[in-house]
Amino acid sequence: MANYVLKNLLFFSLFVIPSFIKAEVQKTMEGYWLTSQSIVQVKNCNKNLCATIEHIFVDDDIDPKSIKDSNNKKRSLRSRPLIGVNLLKEFPSYTLDKNELKNGKIYDPGRGRIFKSNLYLLDDGTLKVEGCLMGICDHEIWQPLVVTVNADGTRSAEPLN
Repeated sequence: MANYVLKNLLFFSLFVIPSFIKAEVQKTMEGYWLTSQSIVQVKNCNKNLCATIEHIFVDDDIDPKSIKDSNNKKRSLRSRPLIGVNLLKEFPSYTLDKNELKNGKIYDPGRGRIFKSNLYLLDDGTLKVEGCLMGICDHEIWQPLVVTVNADGTRSAEPLN
């Protein structure tokens, strides 16, 4: 556990540069987001909103690309890498400029299940992502990120607000 925390602190100190001066607020659901365990990119994918896993936070000795979708209820998908997996379904992309999207679906890789989902772009620019089962909802707050491609091809991320 200590390795996990140190690795994430190292990641943030090297790649996620805190920006306390910025007052800019995310005004759309489209973009890069920091979740509790990953970085995802929300964008338009064939007229639907998608949220693709771009990076997974793991211990130093583990390659994030080696993490598989091992909890997926569909056995045929358990060997696919989690990086590149789309988490959102049934959210039309023409609604990207709205602050509230309801009645879509979200895939939870930790449980290997799809849940009903609602998305809320909050006034502070964060994204409240709900997953619901039988009318009971839980949520996670995603933080907006600015991702930059560096001259050497690597990417760096910093909080938007």
